[in-house]
Amino acid sequence: MLSETLTAALVKQLNNEMGSAYLYLSMSAYAEDAGLKGAATWLYAQSREEMAHAIHMYQYIMDRGSKPALLALEAPAASFSGMGDIFNKVLASERATTKNLNDIATLAMKENDHACYQFIMWYVNEQVEEEASASDIIAKLDMIGDNKGLLLSLDKELGTRVYANPFPADEKLN
Repeated sequence: MLSETLTAALVKQLNNEMGSAYLYLSMSAYAEDAGLKGAATWLYAQSREEMAHAIHMYQYIMDRGSKPALLALEAPAASFSGMGDIFNKVLASERATTKNLNDIATLAMKENDHACYQFIMWYVNEQVEEEASASDIIAKLDMIGDNKGLLLSLDKELGTRVYANPFPADEKLN
């Protein structure tokens, strides 16, 4: 069974994952409305990935004999000043997630819970890719500047992202 402190930390992160999913879904709607369907696709896929993370954490908490007391979600921002603003907020969100996950890993080791440590390390390692992806898009947006033709080219590239659930077994919860 998970300790109360680890359960609380995991529930907080589950909530953060759901909040990120909600934020990215709002960003997707903004991009779609702006005519940037590729960015909308990328952000929608990111939203689904964050929701899969939340469900995976929920299942882990349950599998370890604890019960998650779910927390309230804040309404996400609905208006942005453009794609640069969106992806800078994506990067900030991912960096906050990295910090939270590192804190959980440290707590798991302090409590000598090797199973939880191994579980959370998958997420810690995933964050390297998450931050790099957002940083890469920001760098491209910075190079593009106000060039709408290049923005449309990047939008087309972003639209090639396909969502693949990293935890398909969680689709059939016990």
